[in-house]
Amino acid sequence: MSVPIILATSSEIRATLMRNAGVDFEVVPGRIDEDAIKDAMLAEGRSARDIADALAEQKARKVSSKRPEAMVLGFDQTLDQNGQLLSKPANPEDGLRHLQMMRGQTHQLYSACVIYQNAEPIWRHVGRVNLRMRDLSDDYIQAYLDRNWDGVRYSVGCYNLEEEGIRLFTKVDGDYFTVLGVPLLEILNYLTLRGVLET
Repeated sequence: MSVPIILATSSEIRATLMRNAGVDFEVVPGRIDEDAIKDAMLAEGRSARDIADALAEQKARKVSSKRPEAMVLGFDQTLDQNGQLLSKPANPEDGLRHLQMMRGQTHQLYSACVIYQNAEPIWRHVGRVNLRMRDLSDDYIQAYLDRNWDGVRYSVGCYNLEEEGIRLFTKVDGDYFTVLGVPLLEILNYLTLRGVLET
């Protein structure tokens, strides 16, 4: 079945993972006011999981309204630190505060994908991973950020598990691809069952 696939994201790692899996796609970022949506949902007492799902859906919906024939994949990722939603760090000082807050504790990372076609949601999944961070010293955290800021500044949690970020953790309980922001196995399974991908 020849159905165009569009990734409504500007994330390089998401595109790389899908490309490495042999999926043909276009990239059309779904630009929405994420902060306004997050703020409204937090004011309603909504969870980090719900926020990831809603943001992924809004991105997919935005692109699908212009490309209804395609399967549009919207993504989002949120981090829950003891009931507090942590977003991408605004600057290195913000990143330092986030890592100091998370050290020695377990946080939850949610990676959502919602697929739209004909301006309607046809599939959704939210993966969850529990990550236990080492009790890191302030000196190590600062040196880590000095070395890695350019790579982690766009990452929720201020780490990339596929790079030096793996050293921040003692335990990761859940799917590796979900940590990277793509519930990849679930997406591939769905696209295969729909006949979009060959088996």
